[in-house]
Amino acid sequence: MKNTFENFLDRFSEKDWLAAIEKLVSAIHDVDRNAVQIWFRFYPLELFRFLQTAEDKAKAAQKFVLQGDYELKNQIDSSHKFLYAHRFWAETKAEIETRAASFNNDSAELSAVIEEIAQAVAAKVKADQSLTLSIAAVGLMTLNQTGFEAFKNAPGAIEKPKGILAKSPDQIVKARLEDDSQGIFGFLKTVDKKFTVTFDETTADGKFQIVNDEELATGSSKNQTKDWRATDERRWDGVIPVECRSAACGTCWIGVLDGEEKLSEVSRLERKQMKVFGYNQPSDAKPFLRLACQARGYGNASIVIPPWNGVFGRKIYGVEDVELQPATTSAKKLRETIATATNDE
Repeated sequence: MKNTFENFLDRFSEKDWLAAIEKLVSAIHDVDRNAVQIWFRFYPLELFRFLQTAEDKAKAAQKFVLQGDYELKNQIDSSHKFLYAHRFWAETKAEIETRAASFNNDSAELSAVIEEIAQAVAAKVKADQSLTLSIAAVGLMTLNQTGFEAFKNAPGAIEKPKGILAKSPDQIVKARLEDDSQGIFGFLKTVDKKFTVTFDETTADGKFQIVNDEELATGSSKNQTKDWRATDERRWDGVIPVECRSAACGTCWIGVLDGEEKLSEVSRLERKQMKVFGYNQPSDAKPFLRLACQARGYGNASIVIPPWNGVFGRKIYGVEDVELQPATTSAKKLRETIATATNDE
């Protein structure tokens, strides 16, 4: 049986949550401003609720061609590890548990509850509230999707910040803004300029290079330093999971923590397909959510790779389907799977 706090959170739709984040986003430190908005796209509430109420959850997931780990219950302590504020998770989790046990303000605004928790955590960890707002929001949504008992029983353990994330917030922001030096005659270079895309800020080798105007998915495929498929079945050709390379499958979606302004503008094809996939890409010309096979780079960028992918936009958000573009054989099979699943509904 759900407690009062869970029932309170259940009142809000995904649109309400995103509106609350939009209201608070200017008060969130730059280090996590994109990150928290990306996180909420990685774990869409409407998809979760649809699967929870589906008569056959496994069949519904198959219809949406879901691959990877899309359930927060399996990642309570780790889904937010790409946020700077991840380091405050134990304190945030404890504060949310305390609030959940004593909550009695059913008329409270969602954004106000997020702020209250962030303020309490900031006081405990002796940090500015701009650094705790993101993890407070993430924690509440995590509770909303996992339930109080699972949330409470999670260890709350985190890894000590490493790599660039071990630096101060301002140092991290500064480092993300920097582009690779092109050498003493760099100003003469054009197409042969090289830049770095960081996909894991916790390790020195969490990077791959791209040449000027190269798609991120193509640059990713050049990083063969590990057996990436052993870490994720979707990573059969480099760091970023790929399938079709033509915006037909949605496998290569990524979040851009910083450097979105150094990527190409969203094409009409990418915009349409992102809606079909259900990824809720912002309307900006250069948003923080992209398809790596479509985004071309003109400078350094920091990205994060979601742990799953799928095609659910039409069913969950009522998006009209569009004709998928010619792709590889494997992508053709994927499209056939989607078409078959749709016809079975």
